[in-house]
Amino acid sequence: MEMQKLYLLVPLAPLFGAAVAGLFCRVIPRWLAHTVTIAGVAAAFVLSVIIFKDVQAGHTFNGPVYTWLTSGDYKFEVGFLIDTLTTTMMLVVTFVSLMVHIYTIGYMHDDPGYNRFFSYISLFTFSMLMLVMSNNFMQLFFGWEAVGLVSYLLIGFWYTRPTAIFANMKAFLVNRVGDFGFILGIGLVLAHFGSLDYATVFAKAPELANATINIWGSADWSLLSVTCICLFIGAMGKSAQVPLHVWLPDSMEGPTPISALIHAATMVTAGIFMVSRMSPLFELSTTALSFVLIIGAITALFMGFLGIIQNDIKRVVAYSTLSQLGYMTVALGASAYSVAIFHLMTHAFFKALLFLAAGSVIIGMHHDQDIRNMGGLRKYMPITWITSLVGSLALIGTPFLSGFYSKDSIIEAVQLSHTPGAGFAYAAVLAGVFVTAFYSFRMYFLVFHGEERFGKAGHDDHHDAHHADEDDHAHHHGLAPGQKPHETPWVVTLPLVLLAIPSLLIGYFAIEPMLYGNYFEGVIHINHEAHPAMEHLKEEFHGAAAMGIHALTSLPFLLALAGVVLSWFFYMKRPDIPAAIQRKFSAVNTLLENKYYFDKINELVLAGGARLLGKVLWRGGDVTIIDGFIVNGSAKLVGWISSITRLFQTGYVYHYAFTMIIGVFVLMTLWINRA
Repeated sequence: MEMQKLYLLVPLAPLFGAAVAGLFCRVIPRWLAHTVTIAGVAAAFVLSVIIFKDVQAGHTFNGPVYTWLTSGDYKFEVGFLIDTLTTTMMLVVTFVSLMVHIYTIGYMHDDPGYNRFFSYISLFTFSMLMLVMSNNFMQLFFGWEAVGLVSYLLIGFWYTRPTAIFANMKAFLVNRVGDFGFILGIGLVLAHFGSLDYATVFAKAPELANATINIWGSADWSLLSVTCICLFIGAMGKSAQVPLHVWLPDSMEGPTPISALIHAATMVTAGIFMVSRMSPLFELSTTALSFVLIIGAITALFMGFLGIIQNDIKRVVAYSTLSQLGYMTVALGASAYSVAIFHLMTHAFFKALLFLAAGSVIIGMHHDQDIRNMGGLRKYMPITWITSLVGSLALIGTPFLSGFYSKDSIIEAVQLSHTPGAGFAYAAVLAGVFVTAFYSFRMYFLVFHGEERFGKAGHDDHHDAHHADEDDHAHHHGLAPGQKPHETPWVVTLPLVLLAIPSLLIGYFAIEPMLYGNYFEGVIHINHEAHPAMEHLKEEFHGAAAMGIHALTSLPFLLALAGVVLSWFFYMKRPDIPAAIQRKFSAVNTLLENKYYFDKINELVLAGGARLLGKVLWRGGDVTIIDGFIVNGSAKLVGWISSITRLFQTGYVYHYAFTMIIGVFVLMTLWINRA
């Protein structure tokens, strides 16, 4: 019973902080807003550590907290499922959130919406914890929609800027598309399994493995394939998979701390977590796994290409996130769920680090985000420089760093997979290694090495979009001529250092228990006969150190090294070559600049089509049929009958007598005919 109280406290502590900071944001001082929210998240983190240790001792929990409503035979409950997968997510969410909260004190120091911002990020933490701790689909959906709502509020935090309002509406609408699929999947689960409780659904799944449903026509579809694909469409929206990825780069309009919180560790990984949790269902549908694998492979490779041409420091990291989410999705498709969660964890640390380091650079550069205006920052910002280097090395999969263990495991798992589409996915993730190394170190070299390109007149036109309103934010954009960058205060650099430590070490220590030990035993279910990738990986694994040493001669390492060397040569030695390539392949460059025209297609075909349909229904349905024919038509008909009747209202008795005789004659004729 004591532990159950602790389970409740984990999400409620950040909720309490959010309520205090949000409801009283206009009256409480700043120090109180950040103290109460940080205390709430810190309490959640400490409790998560205690619960993690308790679960490691073998004490799991699965049960309702209270019943929300009962409808016929169905119960809708709020409940917790506490196992190794849940505690892993709880630790990642609360730790990264705590780092972001501390960092925010420095980053949002001058912002008038300081208290409101702390309320939102604390509420976001509560929503994410409710999502990962749920033991049923209803609570999962509540957390799912709540993180969507709070991300909408955070992306449009600077609501006086049209670009921020456009970006948050775009994020909200694209996620609605995914969530429509998600709720259809949940509806299918309730209709065919008769319950929303995970344990009940998973236990019944094998019975329905061969069940079919009729959607349209005479074709029968596999129930589990349709259900799993619908659920995964929800994951495509949240975890920004092609073609529902378009919201994530635009969401950089929000302040940098939320870029780290939403796009590194928490919200975008909700889809990956959900598919891992649903492994007993996905394992019964090779069709769904193949769909997941191919979507992930396309995202991993093609979103990486877009990172190469970005000049905004945050957008480079955003496209990197998209690509890495593609890698996690590929792992899910190859039935390597534990590898996907492992990469989710390592990626959360080094990507949050890279986002917060980018924010630190933006502060040091006086809110100039254009990497073409930087260069040589390492001597002015040593802590930011060294932590960025750690994050970049982890991202590209440098042997012995955390990113290497998870990323290489994904590549090997795909190579060993027999799921249809695995060959294409393997080629995509291998090519993605080179692309990732190239764009990551392009950014790293342009920001921290080479000639100093800041403080020159004329650079002001590249300023940080997020402080476009001079009235709201008393910053000037970019460094004035002769001005030098500066290292940021400790509240900004401390989270960088604390995130750099797991980015360096956690992969080495966690790989064996998480992937090849019994860490996820009884939590993640794999049909090893049909999907043997993890079994083969286990046979080839001889320890973390041996894996790191062996990797020095492997193809992924050589590709990553080639990417780093090429970016150093292009951007440090011969910057004329990339410019020449850009001119020579202008058509490809235009395609990348326009992000493969996904936005144009969405605006012209989908949004334009919806507007056209609306216009047709308005003109044809509303104006012509409802207003013109039914409303005005009935009035005209009454008027027309009245105008005829009026002809007989003359005031002469003989006219009335004549009308009565005619009326009687008509009635008698009808009566005689009927008789």
